Amino acid sequence: MRKILSIDGGGIKGVFPAAFLAKLEEDLPEPIGSYFDLIAGTSTGGIIALALGAGYRAREILEFYEKYGPGLFANNGLAARAKHFLTRKHSADGLKAALLAQFGDRKLGDSVTRLVIPSQNLETGKVYIFKTAHHERFQEDRKRDMVDVALATSAAPTFLPTHKLPGGTALIDGGIWANDPAGVAAVEAVGILGWNPRDVHMLSLSCTASPMKLNGDGWLAAGKLSWAAKLLDVVSAGQSSGAQGTAAVLLGGHDQINRIAPQVAAGTFELDNARGISRLRGLGESEAREARPKLERFFREVAAPFTPLPAIGAWAQRPPSPERSEAA
Repeated sequence: MRKILSIDGGGIKGVFPAAFLAKLEEDLPEPIGSYFDLIAGTSTGGIIALALGAGYRAREILEFYEKYGPGLFANNGLAARAKHFLTRKHSADGLKAALLAQFGDRKLGDSVTRLVIPSQNLETGKVYIFKTAHHERFQEDRKRDMVDVALATSAAPTFLPTHKLPGGTALIDGGIWANDPAGVAAVEAVGILGWNPRDVHMLSLSCTASPMKLNGDGWLAAGKLSWAAKLLDVVSAGQSSGAQGTAAVLLGGHDQINRIAPQVAAGTFELDNARGISRLRGLGESEAREARPKLERFFREVAAPFTPLPAIGAWAQRPPSPERSEAA
């Protein structure tokens, strides 16, 4: 049996999957990340995936959100909201400091499990996926700082600045094309790693979901101003639906996937509003309590130890290149 954990993006709403995992972890002898063969995460889900790969327990990740979240999004008043119409809403300085405190100088190659972290190249428009060395094709990212990977996958346009790697490559939030990375994870498992689809099971965690409000189809609802406010929700919902469908086809059916996506009223939680942290934690714990019986197969035993493939040939001495092919 091969087990995948996939975690959506969602800003501070990452408290929900962190709390969900922390609740499940209470009854486990080992960190919950050690029970999965592959972890994929986008944006805030990418930060959680990196932390699990670094060996942190889920409760420690939840504590990270509770400690740093209020400070990161403290500037969220009327002035900040007005500023958001013209420029990015937040600085990345606070997030970078928090990530450095958590990860230090850890590299992606230090991960104890296989990781897939989506981002996107702003200059070329191509997808840019950070991966551990779990296949001979993936050689360069092992020396990439986890902090760089986290800042790249979470650089949400209009909320945070574009993140530039040391060599100058400009990257933005992977949520632009893979906010729900379930499809990416399934492709990796079946297409790259060659796992038998019948042996693969996926736990897919959202950061909560809300029904879309399209405000009718009159002429006032058809212009740029109206669509600007709702386009992100529409695209995100469609991408997630496609990702879940892709994963189901590749893995042989929806029975192979446990999707946790509790519906909440529109506007209940926001990407950058830390006032919802305690409620998100409570929701995560209650959803874990309800889902626990259905997830037993994921936690009967830890996954086989992951050993990154050794660097080969010239790659063994070559530093990471910021201009490597995004198509990986």
